[in-house]
Order: sequence, then C-alpha cells, then structure tokens
Amino acid sequence: MDPIQPPPLSELLSDAVALLTGKRTVRCPYPACRVSVRYRHVAPGEAMNLIDYATDHTRH
Repeated sequence: MDPIQPPPLSELLSDAVALLTGKRTVRCPYPACRVSVRYRHVAPGEAMNLIDYATDHTRH
C-alpha cells in the first residue's frame, strides 16, 4: 500500500491564493487522481454537487 502523497507545493500555493480571493478548492481523495474543483459564489446546493463530484472518484 502506497502512502498518500500530498499535492505538489505549486498546487498548495495556488489553493492558498485562491482561498485568499474567496474561492474554495476540493480535491479527489484518491491518491493518484489529480482532479480538483474550484468554486466561488455558488448556491449551497450547487456547492454540495461540486463537492460530491470532486470527492467521488468513480464519477471522473
């Protein structure tokens, strides 16, 4: 079993800058998957749909 690798530093910095501008970033928890969803100013229901999509590896 491979240990979970954190995202590269460049992605972490990009996420931090996005957070400062009011955007949220959600990543797929599957270790080898690079899918992420970034959103800002969406309705709560749409935010839940985006989170569900990003965290369900079988959907992408």
